[in-house]
Amino acid sequence: MNAAPADQIRLLDVQALDMRLSQLAHKRKSLPEHAEIESLNKDLTQLRDLLVAAQTEESDTAREQTKAEQDVDQVRQRAARDQQRLDSGAVSSPKDLENLQRELVSLAKRQGDLEDVVLEVMERRESAQERVAELTERVSSVQGKVDAAAARRDAAQAELDDEAASVAKERELVAGSVPADLLKLYEKLRVQQGGVGAARLFQRRCEGCQLELNITELNEVRAAAPDTVLRCENCRRILVRTSESGL
Repeated sequence: MNAAPADQIRLLDVQALDMRLSQLAHKRKSLPEHAEIESLNKDLTQLRDLLVAAQTEESDTAREQTKAEQDVDQVRQRAARDQQRLDSGAVSSPKDLENLQRELVSLAKRQGDLEDVVLEVMERRESAQERVAELTERVSSVQGKVDAAAARRDAAQAELDDEAASVAKERELVAGSVPADLLKLYEKLRVQQGGVGAARLFQRRCEGCQLELNITELNEVRAAAPDTVLRCENCRRILVRTSESGL
């Protein structure tokens, strides 16, 4: 394949722009905010699970407290009715009076026990409420960090995207001036060779594989016509001669 030396030089320009596009894509993918957001989201998921558990506990103890208070109220009402009967004088039988008084004593003890239960449940509920408040604040704090990191990520990505768009436009213009057959070969090699399809021959060394040409290869390069499209014998990339090739 033949191509004017100037066209081959422009192919190096295309390669440089392609490398810049690859660098920008890698930088976009490797922004530190990605790892930061991932780590924060893991923390956020754990905190939200803990918050749900604490809210469930608070809800359960609220129902338990309501039930315990209802039990106390029932005992209190029954004791009030018995006390009313006792005070009214409607019960005249000594045995009935004794039974009524014994029941009042039993109800008082029962009420005391139930009130202790209510206090114990209230303490557990208060503890659960404090836990809910604490976790709610922590969730809010971590969510704020996630939002801030996402904003920084989006801003960085937008900046990189703008630069990539500018480089892509320049690449299109430069590639448009390269002969179609040369560009096709370059594109094929670029896919095969990890993103580098053309390399400069600099000081007798291929900048694609970084290997120095031996004397036989150098003689072949020296003997080649200026418009001959050369290939590196080692990596098979297009080898472009410049004034700094050391020939």
